[in-house]
Amino acid sequence: MTRVLVTGGSGFIGQHLVSALVERNCTVRVLDLKPPTRALLEVQYVRGSVLDSAMVNEALDGVDQVYHLAGLPGMWLPQKNDFHAVNYGGTEVVISAARKRGIARFLHCSTESILFRRRPSEDFVTHNALPPADDMPGPYTRSKMLAERLATQAAASGFPVVIGCPTMPIGPHDHNLTPPAAMLRHFLDKRLQFYLDFIVNLVDVRDAATGLILAMERGQVGHRYVLGSECISLNEVLRLMARLSCRFSPLVPVPRRLAEMTAAVLEFIADHITRRPPSATAEGVRIASRATALSIEKAQRELGYAPRPVEPALRETIAHLLGAAGQNYGFSPATTSVY
Repeated sequence: MTRVLVTGGSGFIGQHLVSALVERNCTVRVLDLKPPTRALLEVQYVRGSVLDSAMVNEALDGVDQVYHLAGLPGMWLPQKNDFHAVNYGGTEVVISAARKRGIARFLHCSTESILFRRRPSEDFVTHNALPPADDMPGPYTRSKMLAERLATQAAASGFPVVIGCPTMPIGPHDHNLTPPAAMLRHFLDKRLQFYLDFIVNLVDVRDAATGLILAMERGQVGHRYVLGSECISLNEVLRLMARLSCRFSPLVPVPRRLAEMTAAVLEFIADHITRRPPSATAEGVRIASRATALSIEKAQRELGYAPRPVEPALRETIAHLLGAAGQNYGFSPATTSVY
C-alpha cells in the first residue's frame, strides 16, 4: 500500500486528489493550514505550514510519495512578498526535506499561467523550458515559475520529480472560490458583462486530480505535463454560461489597454484603501493578454490522460455558485448532478 503525503490537500484540487488516492487504496496524509471541507475518515489530517521545516519533516515520516500542491493562489494579497515566501519558499522546504528522507517519487503541482510568454512558443511548453523571472507578468506567476525551477533543478540533480500543470479547474466543492470560480461568479453577478476576450482552458477538477496521479505514476522525471481540456474563448464560455443558467446579459468586449488600466486602478484601491481583493488585477489582465491554446497531447500520449468534456463541470460550477438563488434564474441545482 503506497503511503502518500499531499501538501495543500484541503484545497480545491487537493480534496479531489485525496479522494482519488483513497479510492486507489493509498494511505494518505494531508498537510495543510486549513481543515478540509469534506474530511475523509481514512485520511490523516495534519494542520501545519509548508514553511515549518520541522512540521514538514514530521509529516514525511513513513511516506513513499509526495504531492506538493500547497501554495497561495490568486493574483492579489495585501503583502505581495507572501507569494514568494509561500510558493517558492514552501516548495524549497518540502523538496529539501523530501530529498533528505529519500522519498521515492515527488509530484510538483505548477500552473498554466507561467507558460504564457510575451512571444508565444509551443516549443517552450513542449520542451519544459522556463522563462527568465522578469518575463513573468507579476508576483504570483514569478513565485510559481521560480518554484517550478526548483523542481526541475532537483530533477536534474537526480531527485525523482515530475511536474503536473493543471489549467483552470472547475467543478463541485469549490468552497473557497479559486480564481476560475471567482471569475465565473463575477460574470454571473453582472447584468452588463464587460470582458476581455482571451483563450481559456477549463478542466474538470476531477480530471486534473486524475492527471496528477497519472503524472506521478507514469510521468518522466523532470518533465512537465499540461493537464487541461478544451481551449475556448471567454466569449464562448460566457455564452455557454448564459445558456446553462438561463441568465442572459449583454456582452461588452473591452480592449486590453483599457482592461489593464482599470485593473490597475482597482488594485491600487485594494492595496491602499479597502485591503480587500479587487475584482481584477493588472497581473491577471497581463496573463489573459498572453494566453494561448495549450496542448495536452503530451499528457494524453505519455500518461493516458483523457479529460471529459468541460460542459458538465461548468454546469455543476454554476449550480454551486448560484446555490439557493439558482431557482430565481430558472436553474435547478437538483438537475445538475451528471456524474
